[in-house]
Amino acid sequence: MKKMALILAATTLALSSPAAFAADHDHMGMGHGEHSMMEMGSVAHQEVIDGVKATFKVMGMKEHMKGMEMPKGMKETHHLMVEFKDAKSGKALTEGEVTVKVLGPDKAEQTKGLMGMQGHFGADFDLSQKGKYGVMCKFKLADGKVHQAKFWYTVK
Repeated sequence: MKKMALILAATTLALSSPAAFAADHDHMGMGHGEHSMMEMGSVAHQEVIDGVKATFKVMGMKEHMKGMEMPKGMKETHHLMVEFKDAKSGKALTEGEVTVKVLGPDKAEQTKGLMGMQGHFGADFDLSQKGKYGVMCKFKLADGKVHQAKFWYTVK
């Protein structure tokens, strides 16, 4: 809960400055008529869980960071994002807590809380090895229930 409050406070502060908003707006490629981050990358998994449609996408960091300089020493190779929508109405569900655990082909685990972004939640992971990755997601949205999704993602 403290983590979510901190994220909300940071987001509010960042968006309160018009210059910061304009820089972030351009950084995310969100000019008029352009597409959102969820329209990038390929769908890795999609399912309906307790009335919530979860769409998971994975994209390489080069695509995710297009037009920006990659930070030195960055070991994460892919951006994983998930979008939640009400299965009946299609309304975006953008508030909540999301945690993802990725189990690599070598059995190494990475666990991260996904940060709320423009209409989705996302985080960067190291998927540098070829092979199958187990992706396990737990999320609690405004309904207060804990939901889970699991799937395999293959890096070729």
